[in-house]
Amino acid sequence: MTQSIWRMPRWFHQMGSPKWFYDFGGSLQPWFAIAAFALLTWGMVWGLAFAPADYQQGNSFRIMYVHVPAALLSQSVFLGMAVAGAVGIIWKIKVAFMVARSCIAIGATFTAIALLTGAIWGKPTWGAYWVWDARLTSTLVLLFLYAGVMALNQAITDRQIAGKATAILAIVGTINIPIIKYSVEWWNTLHQSSSFTLTAKPSMPADMYLPLLLTVLGSYCVFVLVILIRTRAQILQTQSGANWLMQHRDITGA
Repeated sequence: MTQSIWRMPRWFHQMGSPKWFYDFGGSLQPWFAIAAFALLTWGMVWGLAFAPADYQQGNSFRIMYVHVPAALLSQSVFLGMAVAGAVGIIWKIKVAFMVARSCIAIGATFTAIALLTGAIWGKPTWGAYWVWDARLTSTLVLLFLYAGVMALNQAITDRQIAGKATAILAIVGTINIPIIKYSVEWWNTLHQSSSFTLTAKPSMPADMYLPLLLTVLGSYCVFVLVILIRTRAQILQTQSGANWLMQHRDITGA
């Protein structure tokens, strides 16, 4: 009974095949690269150059076209890392651990960008680069969690053990994600409520919201692109002697 609950369809395990992931991921990379470039260019030019100034914050609000996507990705990447790690533990899929490992650096980068741009935004808005606000503090904790996962992953030489250990830490660390998301509702904070949500009508005009939507979508495309590149690189390292990879190199000349 227990085995039937955890048994997954064949296509799920096919996704965990290094050969399948390497080939399929390679076919997706150009599309995500094109989409990321197009969406980010369109959104940034529209938002930074043509969107109207905010009636309260003036032009300083434009930093949200960098800050909001980075803040969203900082949380999404951590959740993705935890889910991939859980898949690796439960179904013993090595590629899942590789995906989780690929999330660490880009997630930490997005979190650092979110904190930096938030500080720049906070100076004209709150009069200080940093305040011990619930949203800011919990996001800083998220950066520390990324650093902890990164340090643990590098400290353990056995990749399988490192994958399991970092997955457990990531799963435990997800408790911080709802704290970040709902901090502005649970506590009296300086940070404004979410600028971007799919469950409610936007509170800003379309010519301010649409470029934000484009930059968010473009940032998610960047995330997927980086995950594909980094995971395929790990497959090359771990599968260097595999017959399928040697045949692939013979065919492509790579």
